[in-house]
Amino acid sequence: MAKLTNEEIIATLKEMSILELNALVKAIEEEFGVTAAAPVAVAAAPAEEAAPAAPTEVSIYLKEIGTQKIAVIKAVKEATGLSLMEAKGIVDKVAPDKPALIKENIKIEEADTIKEAILAAGAVVEYK
Repeated sequence: MAKLTNEEIIATLKEMSILELNALVKAIEEEFGVTAAAPVAVAAAPAEEAAPAAPTEVSIYLKEIGTQKIAVIKAVKEATGLSLMEAKGIVDKVAPDKPALIKENIKIEEADTIKEAILAAGAVVEYK
């Protein structure tokens, strides 16, 4: 039997259909007792573990009050369950470079709900 060069093998593979290539891979796996997919799965696993997980809890801060201070106080009151005076105290703490903590270590879904309510009142919030 004549020995084939790499170029001849590649040219032959290019002419084969997907079904023929699939059958060839299965035949090679059976003949040599190997699996074609194993090295790919082993190499991919560490890369997935190295990816940092997104935070599940955040703290939400009131960054800017806007022009509707009373509406913001009411929104903070409803979001936190605090009294009107306590909510006003949070809103009054806001300074240009000093945001005030609204709620701490809450789930992102709850933070999104609070953010929507306070944004609707005209204020600006941020997560940390």
